[in-house]
Amino acid sequence: MVSANNPASGFPLQSLPFCSFLSAQEGNAHLGVGIGSFLLDLHELSRVGLLGLLETEVQSACAAPQLNSLMRCGPAAWSALRPVLIDLLKDDASPAHRSRIEPFLIPTKNVRFLKPVAVGNYTDFYASIHHATRVGQLFRPDQPLLPNYKWLPIGYHGRASSLGISGAGIPRPHGQIRLTGHETPAFGPTKQLDYELEVAAYIGTGNRPGQPISIAKAAPHIFGLSLLNDWSARDIQSWEYQPLGPFLGKSFATTISPWVVTMDALDPYRVPLHTRDEGDPEPLPYLAEPAWMERKSGFDIKLEVLLSTARMRASSQAPVRLSGGNLCDLYWSFGQMIAHQTSNGCNLIEGDLIASGTVSGPHSGSEGCLLEITRCGASPIRLPNGETRAFLEDGDEVILNGFCEREGFPRISLGECRGTVLPAHDVS
Repeated sequence: MVSANNPASGFPLQSLPFCSFLSAQEGNAHLGVGIGSFLLDLHELSRVGLLGLLETEVQSACAAPQLNSLMRCGPAAWSALRPVLIDLLKDDASPAHRSRIEPFLIPTKNVRFLKPVAVGNYTDFYASIHHATRVGQLFRPDQPLLPNYKWLPIGYHGRASSLGISGAGIPRPHGQIRLTGHETPAFGPTKQLDYELEVAAYIGTGNRPGQPISIAKAAPHIFGLSLLNDWSARDIQSWEYQPLGPFLGKSFATTISPWVVTMDALDPYRVPLHTRDEGDPEPLPYLAEPAWMERKSGFDIKLEVLLSTARMRASSQAPVRLSGGNLCDLYWSFGQMIAHQTSNGCNLIEGDLIASGTVSGPHSGSEGCLLEITRCGASPIRLPNGETRAFLEDGDEVILNGFCEREGFPRISLGECRGTVLPAHDVS
């Protein structure tokens, strides 16, 4: 059990992130929790009655293939499950107890991960002012931010059906592209494929149609956070997005991490969000967080992007770090996103995904996508092996990492979110 609690893995006893995986014995999806370099099979714990005095509904939810049933049980049930799992896995357990638990610990390296949540709806926000400003400077240098940006969380409805699990390949999408100097667009594969470094919040409990979620009550509706890469075809998007916003340039693929880190585990790493500049408008009342909430509406989660090209892997070179940011640099909090999305009576349901949008910081090196780093391809980056990139090429693997660190607390990882660019399909 000591090896399972190895803090170097980023999955210490204080974390216990959830996942869904394919059981080698049955070939069915099981829920698990990460602990060190292992995961604990919740389905089997429920089957043999090792989940103690938890309510029958919670024990049944642990035997489900995805987290939606557990989400429906509500925040009290989520919090009640946590100490039960901690007691099962703590180091000072008796030898007899350890022998009962160890058969249900599976090395993570031997597991095939599945999507942890059945996502019915997916909203992608645009909550990083640093990202919005840099992108605006590229295309609207006289007015980088549109007038509404500082008044409301900008978002659009994504395509839940194209959410894929970390490790899956990303075929290069086709779409209409109008090249500079051409009046007529052409149809073909994107030449400006990009990643977007994001964090997503899973909605645990929703609201009834017509009944908004108030800003003060938004936090308990979030089950946990996860890494997300919302791939983007910049050339397709730039031609199609006006007047109704992103469509084919975004809907072809979004990659999610297999791990969901609960809000209880992340609570010690709460911090205030990005400080608004002097002269910025105060949020309207329905978006104004109470003082107690404002002090902890952000999360100190360090994020980074790594790139591994096909040539690098062929020569056994390690991935190169492209950039890194922090989730606390967002302009709008997840609570504000939820309050805004439901303010018109829109109903959220368990399993809905709320994404932050590209997370970028204020300084060079903290950009959350290649569009920012290369200034839309005008300033390609040179990799250590001599390759250059303006945008992603076939065979490139993008790796997102995220972790929390704080003195007196263990390092908690959000795991990895990986995706490799595949050649475009033949659509002739």
